[in-house]
Amino acid sequence: MITIKSKREIEIMSEGGKRLRRILDAILENLKPGVTTLALDQLAEKKILEFGGRPSFKMVPGYQWSTCITLNDEVVHGIPGDKKISDGDVVGVDIGIYYQGFHTDMAETVLVGDQKSQKRNEKSKFLEVGRKALEKAIAKAKPGNYLGEISKTIEENIKKAGFSPVYSLTGHGIGRKLHEEPQIPCFLEGEIENTPLLKKGMTLAIEVIYNLGLPEVVLSCDGWTIKTKDGKISALFEETVAIVDSGFLVLTR
Repeated sequence: MITIKSKREIEIMSEGGKRLRRILDAILENLKPGVTTLALDQLAEKKILEFGGRPSFKMVPGYQWSTCITLNDEVVHGIPGDKKISDGDVVGVDIGIYYQGFHTDMAETVLVGDQKSQKRNEKSKFLEVGRKALEKAIAKAKPGNYLGEISKTIEENIKKAGFSPVYSLTGHGIGRKLHEEPQIPCFLEGEIENTPLLKKGMTLAIEVIYNLGLPEVVLSCDGWTIKTKDGKISALFEETVAIVDSGFLVLTR
């Protein structure tokens, strides 16, 4: 069942989301060559606690970290550890905060170092496609539209650029639980009219998950990290959004 949030509940989520944005910004500022992913995770937990929240991801059974950090061919759920960031790495940071009873969730993928070489420029263009696809998808999040319009927008923009949306991973509803209904695929399956109608009070974690190469992914031996099957790079962009009278409100900004 899709839960509808009150105006006050959305205000609380917005406050949590603003805090989460500041926390992610702090992590990205420290994302430099030589830094371990565990050090970034420890910074994230410190900041989340300082901002009066709890790490959402630590509330997932069996998961012991505050972030998921992915490098290059890792798609999602990368476990922080002793891996060091290198110049030229494509690094995704996925993070959530539980604040006053509600979760917000967001992710961003960046290229470490400058973009002077042709290879770096290609990676930058790859990431820009995901950023723009997310913005266009969010613009469809308004009362009266169907959820499938979000999915279709993601799929069309990723495929138009020659890349592959990941079919086996989705965005999701969010609120008192980190993962709520509905699922939000990065592609349209079936007729748009058969997908949920968007209504005021819905809160959605919209995710653009896509690969440079083929869409297939595999689970690593750690039981969490999902990687591209062909070894090519992947990226993830995510914001938490509320459906409101005027259309949409991005809560993680």
